[in-house]
Amino acid sequence: MATKIIKVDALARVEGEGSLYVRIKDGRVSDVKFGIFEPPRFFEAFLVGRDYSEAPDITARICGICPIAYELGAILAMEDAFAVTVPQSITDLRRLIYCGEWIESHGLHIYLLHAPDFLGLSDALELAKVDKPLVERALRLKKIGNDILEAVGGRAVHPVNLKVGGFFRAPRKAEIRGLAESLKWAIDESVATVKLVGGFDFPALEQDYTFVALRHQRDYAIHQGRLVSNRGLDIPAAAFLDHFDEEHVEHSNALQGFMKSDHGHYKVGPLARYAINHDKLSATARQAASAAGLGAVVRNPFQSIVVRAVEMVQACEDALALIEAYEEPDAPAVAVEPRAGVGHGMTEAPRGTCYHRYRLADDGSILEARIVPPTAQNLKTIESDLLKVVEANLDLADEALQWRCEQAIRNYDPCISCATHFLRLTVDRQ
Repeated sequence: MATKIIKVDALARVEGEGSLYVRIKDGRVSDVKFGIFEPPRFFEAFLVGRDYSEAPDITARICGICPIAYELGAILAMEDAFAVTVPQSITDLRRLIYCGEWIESHGLHIYLLHAPDFLGLSDALELAKVDKPLVERALRLKKIGNDILEAVGGRAVHPVNLKVGGFFRAPRKAEIRGLAESLKWAIDESVATVKLVGGFDFPALEQDYTFVALRHQRDYAIHQGRLVSNRGLDIPAAAFLDHFDEEHVEHSNALQGFMKSDHGHYKVGPLARYAINHDKLSATARQAASAAGLGAVVRNPFQSIVVRAVEMVQACEDALALIEAYEEPDAPAVAVEPRAGVGHGMTEAPRGTCYHRYRLADDGSILEARIVPPTAQNLKTIESDLLKVVEANLDLADEALQWRCEQAIRNYDPCISCATHFLRLTVDRQ
């Protein structure tokens, strides 16, 4: 039998490097491997021996697009270990800076990384030639998110103002209130974004996912809550490793997450958050989702771009409400007394749930660190999606099949660099 091989040196419009191997034999898909060859980065090893106070700044360097996810996850874990409780004013500031991260990350992904797939364009540069005002609006949205990061966190990339117990400095009221007008524009533009991407042509793919995400009793969960699934799971952060684990597979430098109950894969990220927290969406976000044809649960991964746009509406509205209600706290942080213990922290990075666990000595030095990033948790599910995509598109020419596979991977906005602490495509037709 003839064998056909297609190679693509690197997948564009994702963070990191990886490969995809597809074997098709007698007209059937016999193997799919999502390989990650980017070298491990050893952040967990770097943390051992360091003081607890250094963890936020070190973990922020894991990602330049979603540093708050790692900073705040580390902070919450340390506060859990030391039995530290912060006032609502600090909790609200944390949610505000996290909203900024969602806005800039979702805006970047939707317009510059993923939309070109649906528009038949190779990248955002081509999109700018076709519709320059659209790209300019996208960059303005991203800048608004960055402005929030800078105002609360001290700078837009790897913010330096967050610490265990709160912040080094509380932003002045005028600094925060000055963001309000741009956010009013951002809300309208985010609603328009939902309408725009909701009109894309989505490939047919429905998956019966096990969704896993944080859920909070009051808010659309970002940095507070319990971990909940659509199969009945409801646990605190401390129980994460009782139900989930990671394993090494030969074709990947990134660990792959799985559920211990059945060694099965699960899905974190926008579709999971949306399904778990749909009732917590604002009226504006729910209306935008409904107008775009979304129900309370979305099982087509290609529609993740629409759900991200809905979440951007939510983040903009939440940020504006927090800004309008902001009053400078009495103190930027609460006192922290180190002690021996184990702490757990979970937050919702733009790409999904991010888990931290630290074991600490009496003096607060780190004895052991464990970080489970969202992309690692999604890797098995990505392979499952790819299998279905290839099976449904065997009649496509290799070039078109490659495009569809890349599009399917970008549904997850994967952060491969984070996962290795993508696409060279090989299609083997036999």
